[in-house]
Amino acid sequence: MGYQQFGISPQLVQRVKLKMKNPAVKDRIKKLVENVTKADLQDPAKVRRLVKSASVILNERLTSVQEEQMTQFVLAQRIDPKNTFHLIKLWGMFR
Repeated sequence: MGYQQFGISPQLVQRVKLKMKNPAVKDRIKKLVENVTKADLQDPAKVRRLVKSASVILNERLTSVQEEQMTQFVLAQRIDPKNTFHLIKLWGMFR
């Protein structure tokens, strides 16, 4: 899986996936990323801020190394939130 190449643990991914099944948490995360653009997802400072905000919503304590790994993962994916193919690719990575 792609995220493992960046040092992100499968256990963390499983915990987050489980927490995202909670509708209240899912809605808060949706609101967080609602107006995110492709440019935002290529700006390391903005991505880092999104990672920190999401970790607070999910009640996951992340080390600075984990935050950096996630930031680098998002930047490397070159995600365009308006491109359905990109979103399907991400969904497939984490299902």
